[in-house]
Amino acid sequence: MDAGTLFLVGISIFVIFVFSKTIRVVPQRSAFIVERLGKYSGTLEAGFHVLLPLVDTVAYKHSLKETAVDVPPQTCITQDNIAVEVDGILYMQVVDAKRASYGINNFQFASTQLAQTTMRSVIGKLELDKTFEERETINSVIVDAVDRASDPWGVKVTRYEVKNIVPPQSIKDAMEKQMRAEREKRAVIAESEGEKQAKINRAEGDKQELIERSEGEKQKRINEAEGRAAEIEKVAEATAKGIREIARAIQEDGGQDAVNLRVAEQYIGEFGNLAKTNNSLIIPANLADISGMIATAMTVIKEREGDILK
Repeated sequence: MDAGTLFLVGISIFVIFVFSKTIRVVPQRSAFIVERLGKYSGTLEAGFHVLLPLVDTVAYKHSLKETAVDVPPQTCITQDNIAVEVDGILYMQVVDAKRASYGINNFQFASTQLAQTTMRSVIGKLELDKTFEERETINSVIVDAVDRASDPWGVKVTRYEVKNIVPPQSIKDAMEKQMRAEREKRAVIAESEGEKQAKINRAEGDKQELIERSEGEKQKRINEAEGRAAEIEKVAEATAKGIREIARAIQEDGGQDAVNLRVAEQYIGEFGNLAKTNNSLIIPANLADISGMIATAMTVIKEREGDILK
């Protein structure tokens, strides 16, 4: 290969190199910082750009997407002097590529360190039990602190999430015993409440049963009394009706003779029972005067008949 060919190859390589340094394609959601002769010249946004060869250079490249930065575990002392290991995740986003390039050397490292120091401060104000309950408060405090500090850096802190809060093994054993005791306590309380409710339900059932039984007995007696009253009323009505019919029959032809015959029969029948044991009768002094007895009975019957017909 002669000198002319080597020269052409060299020129070609130089042109390709210069061209590669001149042409820049910026991806979507990215920003490139361009310096001209070592001084900030501009920010390249997404798209195709042409730089001045050997004059303009891309000094910094930033992604404008939200980025998750892992915050390493660290030991924090709670208010009740318990050492716990805490780690988390910090979410941030570059909103000003120029300030992110020239405001601080490494904004991710600075933000992580600030999140750790803020975490130690917040945990130091809380007791161990509260650290598990106040995760939202811890996250909010860290976001506010880091976001205020990172504003001059052109970085926006969107949120922070505590991943793990790990107490010492001895504390975990004590917490396990406490939780076990609390569960047993709740079980005993629940069982006693169940027994109490069961007794109350049985008592209410017995009470309701007695009330229903007494109401049934009351209704039964009322029904029996009403039945007896109706029976007595019906008997009285039937008796009165029978007496009225007898009185009317006596007024008819032959009625008086029939009554005399009936009275005589009953008189003779009762007189015949005098010879039977354990029978006692009040009889007139003159047993032979049967006609007088009948006459007396008929007089009484006529008087009662007159009253009934009235």
